[in-house]
Amino acid sequence: MMRKLTGEAVGSFLLFATVVGSGIMAENLAGGNVAVALLGNTIATGAMLFVLITMLGPVSGAHFNPAVTLVMRLRGEVTTRQGLAYVLAQMAGGILGVWAVHVMFGLPVLELSTKARHGMGQWVSETIATFGLLLTILGTVKHRHVWVPPSVAFYIVAAYWFTSSTSFANPAITIARSLSNSFAGIAPADVPAFIAAQILGALAAHFTAFALFPDED
Repeated sequence: MMRKLTGEAVGSFLLFATVVGSGIMAENLAGGNVAVALLGNTIATGAMLFVLITMLGPVSGAHFNPAVTLVMRLRGEVTTRQGLAYVLAQMAGGILGVWAVHVMFGLPVLELSTKARHGMGQWVSETIATFGLLLTILGTVKHRHVWVPPSVAFYIVAAYWFTSSTSFANPAITIARSLSNSFAGIAPADVPAFIAAQILGALAAHFTAFALFPDED
């Protein structure tokens, strides 16, 4: 179990650091062109997801996301105690990753985002983004297990661009991003609605998967 928790913490550290750090780097280099900055942020995130899932999937399952852990608990893949431990590891590793990025880029380690992300469009976006992510994971695990790393990475790359929220799809990273007043940030006041939408999307994927991917056994 300790090896699994370490995998979740290390994976979340690197993933969250990539999301926030590439956002800062992209914004610094894009010269005010938000589309170019988002593209840089997207490519880095997708690449890191592929690497982390390939490397740590055999160790912990490569959740890095409480929404994924929730669905795996509902499907009996982890116990309640294991699920809670996973979420704590994801949060701890992820927040340390954000703080490490602040150190690398010479920013205050402790800060709160002022970037507003709210409204019906954003909430629907997060519901759909998380729904698609979990459905991708559940379907690919069942039918093409070796394709999980590229499938998840490609899905997130696409979701950065087809959703108005740029696809957080992860309660832990939503909280961590509220602690960075940077390109990838989200105001703390907007976090609860994002998390509620993400949980709704994850549950919708969980039940939809029963219809789409029945257990032939």
